[in-house]
Amino acid sequence: MIDITRLENPYGDDKVFDACGIFGMMDTTGTRFSGHDVVTGLVNQTERGNGLGSGYAIYGCYPEHADCYAFHVMFTNPGNRPQVEARLKSEFVLVHAEEVPHHPTPELHDAPLIWRYFLRVDEQHPMVALLGELEYVVSRVMEINIAGMGAYIYSSGKNMGSFKGVGFPQQIADYFGVADYEGYIWTAHNRFPTNTPGWWGGAHPFGLLDWTVVHNGEISSYGANRRFLEMQGYHCTMTTDTEVMAYAADFLMRRHALPIELALKVLAPPLWDDIERMAPEEQALMRTVRQIYGGLLMNGPFTIILAHAGEMIGLTDRLRLRPIVAATSGSRLFVSSEEASIRLVQQDLDRVWSPVGGEPVIGRLGQPLSAVPAPPVARQQQPLPVGQL
Repeated sequence: MIDITRLENPYGDDKVFDACGIFGMMDTTGTRFSGHDVVTGLVNQTERGNGLGSGYAIYGCYPEHADCYAFHVMFTNPGNRPQVEARLKSEFVLVHAEEVPHHPTPELHDAPLIWRYFLRVDEQHPMVALLGELEYVVSRVMEINIAGMGAYIYSSGKNMGSFKGVGFPQQIADYFGVADYEGYIWTAHNRFPTNTPGWWGGAHPFGLLDWTVVHNGEISSYGANRRFLEMQGYHCTMTTDTEVMAYAADFLMRRHALPIELALKVLAPPLWDDIERMAPEEQALMRTVRQIYGGLLMNGPFTIILAHAGEMIGLTDRLRLRPIVAATSGSRLFVSSEEASIRLVQQDLDRVWSPVGGEPVIGRLGQPLSAVPAPPVARQQQPLPVGQL
């Protein structure tokens, strides 16, 4: 039995914990690097969480199975694993399956059984011809997650994976051996749940196909967002408001093929007063977006790091009610809740800035970081000695 009181106040003092911690790191040349610095950056934000969830998403971590969909499946009912595996074998070409490697950690309680399956789509399957490959994969993920078998596919992209659970950042990193993996994009999260339960499936990142999101804040529009997405065939099963962010990204940018800059204007649109001051063409576009996708407007204070193969995006709500700091160094882009975490792993920075509300930071594979928009005068500081961070 988990002692929730101990987890919520592990030091037995009167410290007030505030919000979550997020950290993202990308090498725009595609060079893979270990998770050591990412773990270091997130652990530096340990006090932003309360031990009820941490996680890491890694892009490029499965080069030996790069052409396969990597399903990470969490079994809250391990007895149904043979049934789930039989279903996967009937719907995909199973290349390899194994339990996700992990190390026993006494501090972590009630850890579920987690397996990973490397799968290819059978192009001759009649449903693939009807739906298309990506929609077929999404439909299989949704069907298994709502089947009542105690099995949840929480990571389903190619050459990427999410590793998450109930615990502090260092505990989850140690449990999965996160620092031993390599990837060219990493996003990480330290959770402070406010109105949703702390359980292994509810930890961040949330993902679908190769879209993942880590989130600091609260989606107060969750009910409206969920209803909109459920009408499009998505099913929210993780009992956490952030889940709608991942599905919204898939809906807008895969299904409706919106450019990412426009899709982000759906999630964090300009205020109506700002729209009124725009040029006529832009004003007409923003009005149309608000009318068509109004159900996906994300209300509430939030900062997210959204990622998929080849891109990492940082975004805040329109009023910037949660912190975000961006920085570049050579070919690497950083996005974080705190500048201290960035400087702890990279003191020599080219640019450091705080994006304004609703304005994204977008890093793209193969794109020079000088092309990443920043305020006209980026905030430059001399590196601080690590001991003074």
